[in-house]
Amino acid sequence: MPGIVLHEPEIPANTGNIGRTCVATGASLHLIEPLGFQLTERNLKRAGMDYWNRLDVTRYMNYREFLERHKGETIWYATTKARRAYSEVTFGMDDLVMFGAESCGIPEEILKDNEEHCIRIPMLAEERSLNLSNSVAIILYEMLRQNDFAGLSSCGELHRLHW
Repeated sequence: MPGIVLHEPEIPANTGNIGRTCVATGASLHLIEPLGFQLTERNLKRAGMDYWNRLDVTRYMNYREFLERHKGETIWYATTKARRAYSEVTFGMDDLVMFGAESCGIPEEILKDNEEHCIRIPMLAEERSLNLSNSVAIILYEMLRQNDFAGLSSCGELHRLHW
């Protein structure tokens, strides 16, 4: 399944929402420190609700440790600075997508070293960025769509009535 990587996230509610999305899709969550909050923060747990205990989450002390543990894997770098849109690439089901801190994104040194794997979400030129948890959802669901939503339920059920 795909993996979502947060490079030095700052806002606990965003990380909680992303964690919930990861649980709902079977994606793993990778957190690269330093984090701008404690994983025990109430806001993080509230956003993740009762999903957090089912989340496949891994922490890394820094970007170097993350790279060492994911050698040979495809890593995409989501940034407003990329030349290609996320819809222009082909995602594998085990690919990882990295997102940067809410205030500054992924460091430019990392982007420069990985230009061919940098992707963006198209938006109006005068806008700075989208909310982090929304950006994760957009790209994660494109990854899943490209892979025929493998492993996910294809239909839903009503709670009180039946279709």
